[in-house]
Amino acid sequence: MTQGRAKREGTPEPSQKFAYNRFAIQLQENKALNEFIGNQKTSWADTPVPGQLFETIEQSEIYKEYMASSEDTYDADRELWRKLYKNFIQENADLDNVLEDQSLYWNDDKEIVDTFVLKTIKRFKEQNGAKEELLPEWDSDEEKEFARKLFRSAILNEVEYQHYMNEVSRNWDLSRLAYMDIVIMQIAIAELMTFPNIPVSVTINEFVDIAKLYSTSKSGGYINGMLDAIARNLIKSNRLMKHMEPQKGSKEDAPKEGPAEINAVPVKMRHRKRIIRSDEGEKKDKKD
Repeated sequence: MTQGRAKREGTPEPSQKFAYNRFAIQLQENKALNEFIGNQKTSWADTPVPGQLFETIEQSEIYKEYMASSEDTYDADRELWRKLYKNFIQENADLDNVLEDQSLYWNDDKEIVDTFVLKTIKRFKEQNGAKEELLPEWDSDEEKEFARKLFRSAILNEVEYQHYMNEVSRNWDLSRLAYMDIVIMQIAIAELMTFPNIPVSVTINEFVDIAKLYSTSKSGGYINGMLDAIARNLIKSNRLMKHMEPQKGSKEDAPKEGPAEINAVPVKMRHRKRIIRSDEGEKKDKKD
């Protein structure tokens, strides 16, 4: 449009450098990306955000410096999009609202997605053309199998695992608990029972952290005490072949009160290795 206007008015034609950005064209033609997009049901047609984003980019110093630069290389084209993403897409409230309307869980994955995108941009090479590989959804087949086994165990053994909860909640009706607490404990028990190499303390700490994020303010302490009591009861009855350090200064007994009164049993913090494919330096970078 701007090219046509310049011709009609007899003014210098604007640079087409941005329109023919080599990295953007390579991304547009990427076979893996187009295959993924073809399987999605989402569309940007009903939101003004892309147009607003383009206007913001056009007015930015990053864009102006790129257009004024005499450097005309693939690396410069790719670097432009890395900067644009970090400055205008990674932290964009309007875009976040659109994505949240599509999925309530978007913000849970946002940090990981941002890291993946920036790392993908840095990995692209001009010579790979449309066949450039994107980062895989799973880090390894083992990671995918872990998630599959955990999910299946939690679903297929629901009745049995809730029975374990009842065994250590003699004075507390599970129906009065937040449903999310029950789901979290059910998955935690699935991990305890399904993966013999994961220490009990690691499982408890992991799911206490999850409870703090997804459930009530008191859920972390209650779930800590419940999972500790469940694990000890299963070990004592030879249904769980794992080791736990003996409690110091207290009897190994079950939680007898509800979430507000439960005294959580402290466990040694031993977190598993985070399964996130990112270079930590990417998160620490300041905006360019």
